[in-house]
Amino acid sequence: MQFIVSIMLAYKWLSKRLLIIIFVMVMSFSVALAQQTQPNASSAPPKKDFDQSNYVNIIATALTFLQPRTLDEHSIEQLCLWGLNGLNAIDPTFSVKEENGKLNLYKVQKLIYSATIPVATDKDNIKIWSQNVINIWYNAWQNSTAIQSVGKQGVIQAFFDELFDHMDPYSRYVAPSSASTDRDARDGGDASAGISLIKQGNFFIISSINPNGPSWDSGLMLGQRLYAVDGKKTAKESLDTIVKWLKGKEGSSLSLTVGSARSKRVKTVHIKREAVPPATVFAFTSDNIVMLKVTSFSTDTAEEISQYLDQATQDMKIKGLIIDLRGNRGGVLQQAITSVALVLDNGIAATTQGRFEEANHIWAVQGGDLTQGIPIVILVDGHTASAAEIMAAALADHKRAVVVGSTTLGKGLVQTIAQLPDEGELFVTWSRVLAPLGWPLQGLGVMPQICTSRGEQFVKKQMDALKTPTSFYKNNVTASRKARPPLDAKTIQTIRSACPAALGTDADLAIANTLILKPALYKQALNLITSE
Repeated sequence: MQFIVSIMLAYKWLSKRLLIIIFVMVMSFSVALAQQTQPNASSAPPKKDFDQSNYVNIIATALTFLQPRTLDEHSIEQLCLWGLNGLNAIDPTFSVKEENGKLNLYKVQKLIYSATIPVATDKDNIKIWSQNVINIWYNAWQNSTAIQSVGKQGVIQAFFDELFDHMDPYSRYVAPSSASTDRDARDGGDASAGISLIKQGNFFIISSINPNGPSWDSGLMLGQRLYAVDGKKTAKESLDTIVKWLKGKEGSSLSLTVGSARSKRVKTVHIKREAVPPATVFAFTSDNIVMLKVTSFSTDTAEEISQYLDQATQDMKIKGLIIDLRGNRGGVLQQAITSVALVLDNGIAATTQGRFEEANHIWAVQGGDLTQGIPIVILVDGHTASAAEIMAAALADHKRAVVVGSTTLGKGLVQTIAQLPDEGELFVTWSRVLAPLGWPLQGLGVMPQICTSRGEQFVKKQMDALKTPTSFYKNNVTASRKARPPLDAKTIQTIRSACPAALGTDADLAIANTLILKPALYKQALNLITSE
């Protein structure tokens, strides 16, 4: 009997322990399941408050800059409503609505925030709207892991992306990190030797020397091999490593050991690093014809062109000049105008028109032609844009150059830049560009006098026609010069179809040389442009 009682007590003790074990297992499973279904630190950051004053300043600065400068007039209210729709792009459950004088934020159908819309005439209109934007961001942040996951920079980017989506293709916001890189490209960036390298076999070769850099007057020459940097041998190193060696603090000393493939003799050149924009002009000479390849228009492009032209006119009797703008996407407008002034005695290079007073400008040049009237041919293609188009149009309209290639991209809108408190940048389109003869570059592009995008037979037909008093292609060129804004899409397409946009080919350069070496053909090509 006592044995049976002992068994029963043991059973009860084990049953309680078993129940406890089962309970613990169930709770552990529940916790694990909850951790899997709830956002963790990596997928959804914990809620954090905005530093609201900083973000109000960013939006207020942007609105103050934008409102008077955009091509078409938009109210502060409209700009903010467009931008706030960016929340929906991040989290589709959000919507911002203007209702009965209120600015309401909804998550699905639930109202989670409401603010009074300020009166348009209120002197603090921008400040109030900026605060409203930040308040809506804050409430969206508190109610959405999706909003938190993109971070505050993502919210800012979405605001401006949505806002500028209602304007033109070129206005945009650039985040601080990218803006810093862009500024370096425009203004100089890291200090360096001002040379470019390519690798040939086991050697690094100097492929270009920036005319505004410290190496220009140092005795370094194109084609030299770079054997060492500050005594460190370049053999077996990567190009990226060598480029890093060349960079350093502005004013710091740098020694470059160089030599020729034809000789075992080497020499060491000592320079001091300088911060200069990357070289944008590269010169080539053949049969006393100078070709300048201009890759973009940065802060020193016109100076680079000037230096190459000065050097070439001193070294030889130049027969002609080829300016290759194929693939050139533009850059600083003033640099294009200054570049025009180097080869055009005087005249209007371009006109810009916009709402903001400072956007309206007649860009006239005067000073003298450095090349003393030698023949100039400009090469363009479907990727030639913006400032490069301005240069091509100006020299063609003034009959100072023959343009060869295809119709260009057609970017005739000019942007102005604002730096925001977060060190990001706004690129805002504020004016339209008109060529000297009054036609718009936007959409239309530059129609070349010699079109190479319609095939070899078409080119031959054009060149043969230049030997006669009239050219069959002249009507197409004239139509492009007589166009006046505003132009509808169908009209633009009809004009551009005469010489479709395309990539440049070797034929462009061959035609350029032919025109320079045959003055009669060159003159006929110039005369395809008329002001009638």
